[in-house]
Amino acid sequence: MKKHGMMLAAAAAVMLMAAGCGASAETETTAAAAETEAAAETTKAEETADAAETQEAEAEGQEAASGAAEEEAGEAHYLDDTVLRVGSLKGPTTMGLVNMMSLSEAGELPYQAEFTMATTADEITAKIASGDMDIALIPANLASVLYNKTEGQIAVLDINTLGVLYGVTGDPSITGLSDLAGKTVYMTGQGTTPEFALDYILAENGLSEEVTVEFKNEATEIAALLQEDPMAIAILPQPFATVTQQQNPEVKEFLDLTEEWKSCPDSGSSELVTGVTIVRKEFLEAHEALVAEFVLEHQESALKAQEDPEQTSQLVAQYGIIEKAPVAKLALPKCNIVCITGNEMQEALSGYLEVLYQANPQSVGGALPAEDFYAFTEVSGEE
Repeated sequence: MKKHGMMLAAAAAVMLMAAGCGASAETETTAAAAETEAAAETTKAEETADAAETQEAEAEGQEAASGAAEEEAGEAHYLDDTVLRVGSLKGPTTMGLVNMMSLSEAGELPYQAEFTMATTADEITAKIASGDMDIALIPANLASVLYNKTEGQIAVLDINTLGVLYGVTGDPSITGLSDLAGKTVYMTGQGTTPEFALDYILAENGLSEEVTVEFKNEATEIAALLQEDPMAIAILPQPFATVTQQQNPEVKEFLDLTEEWKSCPDSGSSELVTGVTIVRKEFLEAHEALVAEFVLEHQESALKAQEDPEQTSQLVAQYGIIEKAPVAKLALPKCNIVCITGNEMQEALSGYLEVLYQANPQSVGGALPAEDFYAFTEVSGEE
């Protein structure tokens, strides 16, 4: 019995030891699992932190790139910070600008511009001379006069309008230039392009002493005169010639002075030029890229006036040049709106000024302009 008791005690001890070993292993296993889980959580937290840092860095990079792009776009939008000051006369010259003016208002030009429309050339030339305006669209002969007065401080960029003078009357017996012999003709523009053009054409056709010219201050005066007496004869610029015909169906066009000019034996390669675009040389030298871009935009605006009279006429009415868009649409093709640059511009304009000089030197300021009067001629010639 004693031996059996000892065996039971030993077995019990062995069982207790076995039980103790099992408890220790379970504890160790639980601790290891906890450590593994903690390590995993730490790794996950570190990965999350790294991801957050990466996202933050990417966001900062994107923001920097966006800011750089915006800055670059801002620089590209305007060629410089200068506001280009442009003046034009109420009539065909501004009609050729309206598409550009509309783009400017919408902020779609690569420069900032301020447009001023005047009723007399004196308002514009005074501002050019004083430096209060940078670019102006004025009568061609006046550009030469201003060049001489400022001792060459202005240059011409383009021809913006060819001849816009038309003969109108309700007299059915008047059908051409020769019928003006012994007649009185009413017109505006004394001392300016219209008078010089008519004088030249009459002289070339031997009619200088045969025609009496009576000047009025405003085209509206002549329109009123024709309304009262449709048999009267007038030389009117566009758009007034078209407006007058619309107001009085009896009045018809009988003469195109642009074509008559070309028919004159001494006209050569010259054109009857109504308006040119000039720039102050000081401004041109400081902002040559800006001025060159203006000329390109002017070409586009003039081209659209020719090819899209519907849209252009709406803008002509909107800017108050002609009250009604339908009348503006009829007048546009008669306005000879162009944008002639470079060598072609120089040839046509110099020939025109030469004709005026021969007729009356004071009509171009007493002397013909030198070569530096014509801007961008070499560039345009290469094109």
